[in-house]
Amino acid sequence: MDQTAPPQNMQPRFFNGTRSTPPQPATGQSPYNTNDNIRPTSAPQQPTTNDTPTNTVNISRPVNPQPQASQQFGTQPTVSTSTPNTTPAQTPQVSQTSSDDSTIQEIEDLEVTVRQCKNMPPDLAEIALRNIERLRRMAKRGSYTGEFETISQYIHWTTSIPWGVTTKDNLDIHNVKEMMDSTHYGMDLVKNLIVDYIAVMKLQQDRNLKSAADQSGSNQVDMATLRGSSANAPVMLFVGLQGVGKTSIAKSIAKAMGRKFARIAVGAVGSVQALRGQSRALPNAEPGQIIKALVRTKTMNPVILLDEIDKASGNVSLLNDLMAALLEILDPEQNNTFVDHYIDYPVDLSKVFFIATANNLGSLSAALLDRMEIIRFTSYSDEEKTHIAKLYSLPKVLKNMGLSSEQIVIEDDVWPILVRPVGFDAGLRQLERNISTMVRAAARKIVEGAPQPIVITKDNIRDFVLPDQGPLS
Repeated sequence: MDQTAPPQNMQPRFFNGTRSTPPQPATGQSPYNTNDNIRPTSAPQQPTTNDTPTNTVNISRPVNPQPQASQQFGTQPTVSTSTPNTTPAQTPQVSQTSSDDSTIQEIEDLEVTVRQCKNMPPDLAEIALRNIERLRRMAKRGSYTGEFETISQYIHWTTSIPWGVTTKDNLDIHNVKEMMDSTHYGMDLVKNLIVDYIAVMKLQQDRNLKSAADQSGSNQVDMATLRGSSANAPVMLFVGLQGVGKTSIAKSIAKAMGRKFARIAVGAVGSVQALRGQSRALPNAEPGQIIKALVRTKTMNPVILLDEIDKASGNVSLLNDLMAALLEILDPEQNNTFVDHYIDYPVDLSKVFFIATANNLGSLSAALLDRMEIIRFTSYSDEEKTHIAKLYSLPKVLKNMGLSSEQIVIEDDVWPILVRPVGFDAGLRQLERNISTMVRAAARKIVEGAPQPIVITKDNIRDFVLPDQGPLS
C-alpha cells in the first residue's frame, strides 16, 4: 500500500451515524479535517504542491471512491457488485433448467402410477396425489430432494398392493382330498377337518353365487362370513413335533384350493414392526410382512402360513405385543380393517386363509388360541414311515440326485433299519437324511463302474450308511 495512506491508529470519522470518506489533506496538514462539525460539501481540496499525489492516494486507499451523492446526503457508501456477479448468476441457470425438466418428469411418472392403479381406494389415492402435489410445490423451490425418495417409496408400496384382485377358488372336495393324499400319507383326521371346511365354503359359494355376482361381480366366498365365531373359524393352528408335515400340508391346501401361498417366519421376531410395519416418519421405513405377503402373491386371498409362532421373542413384554398384533391379524372381527403402520390405511384381510404352526402351546396367549382351530399332528408309526419312505421320500431323493428306480433297488428288510436307526423319531427328516446318505453311496458305486442295478440288502447296508445307523447303531 502507498505510504500516503492514513496511519493505522487513526479511526475514520462518522457523520450522522454513517461512514464518510474524509477529504485528502494538503502537504504538511493533518490527515483529517479539524472541524468535526462541518461536513465538506465540495470535492476534496487539491494539494498546493506541484506534485499530483491525488491520483496516487485515490488508487491506494482501501475504500473505493463513492459517488458524490453518497457524500452529500450522508448515506453509507456501498460497493457495486453488479459486474462481478453477472457471470456466476447466468451459469447455473442452464443446469437448473435441465434439472427442473428431469424433476418434473419424475413427479409426473409418480402421478401416472397412482392414476393407473384403478382398484386403489379413492381416499388412499387422494392422499397419494396430495403428496405428489406437495412434492411438486417443493420442487419449484428446489428443496424436493429430501422428500422425493420417501414419497416415491410410499407410492410404490401402496400401488403394489393388489386392491380388489382375488384368485378363483377350486372348492371341489374330491380334488382337495386327492391333492392332499398325493403329498401326504395318513393324517386322516387332519385331512377330514380341512375337507369339512372346504365343504362349508362350497355351500356358502353356491348359496350366494348369484347375489355376489350381481352386487360385486365376484364369486369369491367372504371368509369373514365363515369366521363368525371361534367355533367355525377356518384360522387353523397346526400343533405337533418337528418333521410331522405341518408346513408341507399347508402348501398342499393352497395348491388344492388354487390359491397363492406365502410363508411368514414368526420365529425370533422381536418387534411388532416386523408384522405391522414402521411409521413413515422413521428412516428407511417399510411395510410389515403381512402387506409384503399380499404384494408377493399379487392377490388379496392367498394362503398365508405364520410359521413357528411359538418361537417368537423370548422377551415377555415383546412376546405379549406380538400376541396382541397376531390377535388383530387373525381375529375375523378385526382383520377386515387391518392397519399397517407404514400404509396407514385400512386393508381388508378377511379373504386371507391364515394357517399357523407351533410345536407347543405354552407361550401362546389364551385370547389368541380362542380365535384359532387347533389341529394336533401326531407322530408317525413305523408302518406309516415305511410306506412314506417307499412312495414319497425315495422317489424324491432319486429325482433330486438324477437317478432312477432301475439303478437302485432296496429290499424290504432294509426299511425297518432305516426307519428306526437310533431310537424313535417323531418326524420324517431323519428318515429322509438316511435315505439320502444311502443313495449318495450307491451313486458313487455307479460312477466307479459297478454293475447296475445297485442292490441294497440287510447284509451290505453297512456299506451305504453311516456307522451310527443301521446294524451298528
